[in-house]
Amino acid sequence: RSSWLLLAPLLTPPVPVITAPPCSLCPEGAHRFQWIRNLVPEFGISSSHVKVLSSPAEFYELLKVQIKAAKRRVVMASLYLGTGLLEQELVDCLEETLEKSLQAKGSPDLRVSILLDYTRGSRGRKNSRTMLIPLLQRFPEKVRVSLFHTPNLRGLLRLLIPERFNETIGLQHIKVYLFDDNVILSGANLSDLYFTNRQDRYVLLQDSPEIADFFTELVDAIGDVSLQLQRDDTVQMMEGMVHPYQGDKVAYCEIANRRVMEVINSARTRQELLHAKTFHSSHAGSSLLSQQGSQASGGLKPEPDTWIYPLIQMKPFGIQIDEMVTETLLTEAERDARVYLTTGYFNLTQAYMDLILGTRAEYRILLASPEVNGFFGAKGVAGAIPAAYVYIEHQFYSEVCYLQQQERVQLQEYSRAGWTFHAKGLWLYLAGSDLPCLTLIGSPNFGYRSVHRDLEAQVAIVTENKALQQQLHQEQEQLYLCSGVVSTSTFEQPNRYVKLWVKLVTPLIKNFF
Repeated sequence: RSSWLLLAPLLTPPVPVITAPPCSLCPEGAHRFQWIRNLVPEFGISSSHVKVLSSPAEFYELLKVQIKAAKRRVVMASLYLGTGLLEQELVDCLEETLEKSLQAKGSPDLRVSILLDYTRGSRGRKNSRTMLIPLLQRFPEKVRVSLFHTPNLRGLLRLLIPERFNETIGLQHIKVYLFDDNVILSGANLSDLYFTNRQDRYVLLQDSPEIADFFTELVDAIGDVSLQLQRDDTVQMMEGMVHPYQGDKVAYCEIANRRVMEVINSARTRQELLHAKTFHSSHAGSSLLSQQGSQASGGLKPEPDTWIYPLIQMKPFGIQIDEMVTETLLTEAERDARVYLTTGYFNLTQAYMDLILGTRAEYRILLASPEVNGFFGAKGVAGAIPAAYVYIEHQFYSEVCYLQQQERVQLQEYSRAGWTFHAKGLWLYLAGSDLPCLTLIGSPNFGYRSVHRDLEAQVAIVTENKALQQQLHQEQEQLYLCSGVVSTSTFEQPNRYVKLWVKLVTPLIKNFF
């Protein structure tokens, strides 16, 4: 009970800032989404470089294979690293690869950079930090471990809120795993559940150096404003950097904003120059020049038919790109378009709910049934969180029914014995199309936390390629196959009973989970 009281200073949420959409969509097939490049870099790649994974085991095996094959860089950003045997095996793979790099003569110098959340990564006596310290001790010049600490957890609040509950204030929530020029984007953390029976989403972008460079620079930027783990398990800031909770908050956030926006803007400028060169070489008859260029780079690259747009959301630093793009996509989704939206934690922001209920597209929203919610069966107060999600879901469903939108907006619950559900993202099917031309994949859950509290990143993948569209369609179908449609009778089942105290508390604390 006292845990809730500790959250009292935070129960009045900040007023959300609703930003106007950058512009409307252009009617040119998949290219209708090119407006996104006004905000972020646009990376054109061949669809043959994109692979959609479907299972936790496949994700885990790929991580190990990629770590072992890495020659120049391993960059991993996650909420935390677990402490079990499977996680230890990942650390052992890193150690083995670093050792090989040391022994190899004349090979590139392998660097390992890991970004985690400070509060989540420090929980308990055995934690993410203790798992990684042996690497720091053995390879001090090659390994960097950065622990992001939200600037909003400071002063008396930081002293009073106990472990676990302090994570409600804000987290490093980005999940990106890259190895040389291969990038895995996911919502999955580095923990045994996510390697075995916790369903998520995973996309591998192969041989994509520009995208790998972008995410390396992004993780470096956040790492620079984070606490650096030392070999003796202490932490310290980089020299000359403002401290996230001891220093001036405004100054810290301004520096962080500047570092992250530098990465976004410089990559955007690079990609625009590259696009201009490609455009001129293909339209000015300079085939000889392009041939010489392709020979220098080791052969002809296939024409891009797929575009990757990184969408960053870091409201503590005043960066709201993902929110702007998501709102625009929801606003502009046309009549007869279909939007499949999935989240492990159904707690949409008011702005997203208003857009879903007020626009014309058909929506199929997939969420976790109580039994596959990650908090199901948890001890103490956390055990009531699935019931709070049921209450939020029931309220939204009641609103759908009140507006008589049940045909257009459909809720579906994921249910699978022995599994939990953590998949999040969006698939957009244009009117008249049986295949999606756009998907969003990454860390955000479309909830208040994702928009206002945590550091988030996802990518919009836009493709004209039918084979890749088919891969994305099959991924969506596979997730939705394990679900049942929500109806009025769903909330009459005994396991959907929500206690009065949960109903009373949920509106106060829904912005923290």
